Amino acid sequence: MTEPITQPQKSYKKTLNLPATDFPMKANLVRNEPASIDRWTRQNLYQQIRRREHPKGRYVFHDGPPYANGSIHLGHLLNKVLKDLVVRSKTMAGYDVPFVPGWDCHGLPIEHKVMQELGERAAEMSSLQIRQRCQDDARKYIDLQRSQLQRLMTLADYEHPYLTMTPDYEAAVLDVFADLVDRGLVYRALKSVHWSIANQTALADAELEYQEREDTSVYVMFELVDPARLPDLANHRASKPISLMIWTTTPWTLPANLAVAVHKRFDYGLYQVRCGGRAQLAVIATELAPKVIAAAGGTAGEPLATWKGAHLAAGDALEYRHPFVDRTGPIVAADYVTLDNGTGLVHTAPGHGVEDYETGLREGLDIYCPVQADGTFDQTVP
Repeated sequence: MTEPITQPQKSYKKTLNLPATDFPMKANLVRNEPASIDRWTRQNLYQQIRRREHPKGRYVFHDGPPYANGSIHLGHLLNKVLKDLVVRSKTMAGYDVPFVPGWDCHGLPIEHKVMQELGERAAEMSSLQIRQRCQDDARKYIDLQRSQLQRLMTLADYEHPYLTMTPDYEAAVLDVFADLVDRGLVYRALKSVHWSIANQTALADAELEYQEREDTSVYVMFELVDPARLPDLANHRASKPISLMIWTTTPWTLPANLAVAVHKRFDYGLYQVRCGGRAQLAVIATELAPKVIAAAGGTAGEPLATWKGAHLAAGDALEYRHPFVDRTGPIVAADYVTLDNGTGLVHTAPGHGVEDYETGLREGLDIYCPVQADGTFDQTVP
């Protein structure tokens, strides 16, 4: 029987070449963070770095300004820390890196926040009073965010930031705009934009918040003016009206309809469908016809005639009547038409939506939007 051999405990500490530092084991940020900020301020660290020699020349890093309408959040933290890494690494590499922080003091986020805080009192205030309140609110959050960003230990010229509401900044913007006007680069035109009815102002894409909701969609018949002009319309008597069937999830845009779009490569057929309690002839994409006709309680048989979308949109031969506005519209081709849903024919209102707008420009249609700033229709809608 053998006895187990006990190995003596060895300490490897003395065999490692570890650096000797004064760093404490505990970070103690609550005490060290303000102490570091105070030390950097007394040393005027940012300006000291700028006065040093920079053999590689200047490296300019522009800072896109955050809105001055609240405390910073995780998005600000990620944004500013990553920028600080660029500034510091380039500085250490020998570049002169001036970094001037800035704040966006105009726009909807600040105004919306102030209007919410004022509530009913806003109705008793003038526009100048509300603007002054917005400016005061912006200044308050600039000071708050500046201190919060400094607590992230970012290094910047926080004593001299740029603010979009200062007269010198606004004057510079006007100078640039005036130069663009002198060069003939500024023009006035209509364009479809996102709009806030509550604030009666345009919205940027970044200001939109999407929510899932169920809404009403509709199928609509657009009767052809002269169905006899349909190409290769064999075995059909023109005594019955023929309509283009569209499907839309935005029925409130129908008053602004100026065209119906098809896809050049898709196949379209003429089908008999029941609509409003009576049989009608409708043009539908052949791939979607069974689903559409089943939704109306019928069964899709073989189409009476078929065409390619390119034939339907050829020239100005075919026109349709708007179902409740006294005007006609053309059939046009568009690549964004799909067979995922609907009928394969897309109601097009150039004053509503980017794709419709671009189609309107291409086809020379009016950019017509009868919806007013408060969300109601104007007098052009019957």
